[in-house]
Amino acid sequence: MNSAGRSSVVSDVTSASIDGEALHQLVAAVQRGDRPAADRLVRDHDSWVRSVIYGVTGRAELVEDVAQQVWAQVWQRLGSLKDPQRLRPWLYRVARHAALDASIARRRNRTRTGKLEQAGDVPDDEWLASPVQAVAQGELRTSLLRAVEGLPALYREPFVLRHLEDWSYAEIGQLLDLPVETVETRLVRARRLLREALSGQAQV
Repeated sequence: MNSAGRSSVVSDVTSASIDGEALHQLVAAVQRGDRPAADRLVRDHDSWVRSVIYGVTGRAELVEDVAQQVWAQVWQRLGSLKDPQRLRPWLYRVARHAALDASIARRRNRTRTGKLEQAGDVPDDEWLASPVQAVAQGELRTSLLRAVEGLPALYREPFVLRHLEDWSYAEIGQLLDLPVETVETRLVRARRLLREALSGQAQV
């Protein structure tokens, strides 16, 4: 390895160490009850947590309520997190379980009432702020929302992380505990299903 390569590796390691220490200090501060630190934790992670919830449920109107439940659980259980470096996968598990519970409860409620909600009937202020929002406007918005909701969760979870949060394949694979090749395959399949569902109305 030449000197430039060694310098790059050292720089990456140093950056990772700094980031890791900062995360450790942030989590420790939150565990001590530091409110500004808690606010910072939410700012740093709330967006992708909401994307996970949407990826699991496929329902934009459930995101706000479930996100509030997730953060309530986080504050109750964060003291049990021994390794701050595991914060993101730990948050993912909390969010995913809460989203699954919400999906099950919603299905049970629909069975009892016999009322089916109209896909895409979501107020604008409840839609997720994301890169996809700019695309899903006007006539295409409802069609795209319905198509994303119709994706199997297997494909929807990586899709929303990639296209709502702009995560890399490696980041998605790390969070979902999947090889990068599997992430790529699922994203290809998700895009193909969306193209078919949209019937040429939008390119994904």
